Amino acid sequence: MRGAWGKATTDAILSAALLVLSLPCTVACAALIWLVDGPPVLFRQERVGRRGRHFQILKFRTMRGATGPPVTTARDPRVTRIGRLLRRCKLDELPQLWNVLVGDMSLVGPRPEVPEYVARAPHAYRTILGLRPGITDFASVVFRDEEDILGRHHAEPDFYARVMLPRKLALARLYRRRRWWLLDLGLVLAAVCVALRLDDLGAWVVGQHLVRRARAGVAGTRWLHPTTGAASGTGPESGSAGTEPSPAGDAGWAAAPPESDGQSEVRA
Repeated sequence: MRGAWGKATTDAILSAALLVLSLPCTVACAALIWLVDGPPVLFRQERVGRRGRHFQILKFRTMRGATGPPVTTARDPRVTRIGRLLRRCKLDELPQLWNVLVGDMSLVGPRPEVPEYVARAPHAYRTILGLRPGITDFASVVFRDEEDILGRHHAEPDFYARVMLPRKLALARLYRRRRWWLLDLGLVLAAVCVALRLDDLGAWVVGQHLVRRARAGVAGTRWLHPTTGAASGTGPESGSAGTEPSPAGDAGWAAAPPESDGQSEVRA
């Protein structure tokens, strides 16, 4: 409880500071969207947060108003030209600092899902929903090119729910067991690396062994670089979709601190 209070306080202070520091960039992004694509500037979507409470996640609008599936691919015609640029640099996520400031989210934690997917696997989400969802987590780094992966499987409408979602849930459970401040710091650093297109460096920060295991069997994957070990496997069943990858390997900072069993549920 004390640890949860400390993290919430840290989140509030850091998000307030980052909101101020990123104000010029935020205004520039908002102006660009307004001038090129027109209003609205912000996109709101219902997501499931801590303890199953629904909230409105904020992003810069990167898509046209057409209806479609809840996940987007690299070939999605709804994504605007400005939207692709913002997504490439992860700038569309900037408004989520407000979600962190008001307590809906944390800087680091499992990414929040739409109610549709949570309703499909309520038991799998039971322990994960004990944590505040975050702007970044293991899955945000491991599946940095998620839209490209989904684009290569655009003919399989259930690919996200069948292949990607179980892997994300495994990584979220891994974070829940191993969470501590040094892991959070490492994930923030890795997120900055992938936002700057330094994908190999981001993979090194979280652990290349972890990245390879989580991505094993995802057909058409192009990350990591061949010299660091490309993802392998013949299909989702042969990979890590049903198992939880280990954070050890070459990322020793990911291990939980000795004085913590990594199992206590956050209740504050």
